[in-house]
Amino acid sequence: MLKRLFESFLFLSRWLLAPFFLMLVAGLIELLLKAGSHLWDATIRLFSSSEANMTLLVLDLIDTTLTGALVVIVMLSVYENFVSKVDAKAHAGWPSWMGEIDFSELKLKLLSTIVAISAIKLLEAFMDVEHMGDRDLLFLVGIHLTFVLSTLAFALSERLSGHRAVDADQDGH
Repeated sequence: MLKRLFESFLFLSRWLLAPFFLMLVAGLIELLLKAGSHLWDATIRLFSSSEANMTLLVLDLIDTTLTGALVVIVMLSVYENFVSKVDAKAHAGWPSWMGEIDFSELKLKLLSTIVAISAIKLLEAFMDVEHMGDRDLLFLVGIHLTFVLSTLAFALSERLSGHRAVDADQDGH
């Protein structure tokens, strides 16, 4: 009896994650506002900025978009993996990956997105190389390579463990 009550209490405590999801939504709204502000600045300076500066602004928008997508993936996947299952088939228009990303796949998607964001930051630095010190560039390359190697190591460990996420990715799912 006491064990069942305790287990029920622990199981119900998963709903304590709900405020975190609301905070992620707030963060997503803040990212949207920041991207809008960046776009506004880019529009104002459209004819006075160089092509390189405009490219940097667009890369920053891509970076912000990837970060926003990362927030959505984390929010929905964590909700589904730890709080409550979602029947995506019952909701036309919902992403097909809903209900199919387990915690291991989520980590791999997170790492892959971090590598993409890091690559964009590195590209931004190379495009502005005249204002970057050698030491700063070396650190950026080192950090990016660390992300790449970590992602590769995680993906390899998942493959070696026979995890279905890696197998599904090879099949094009």
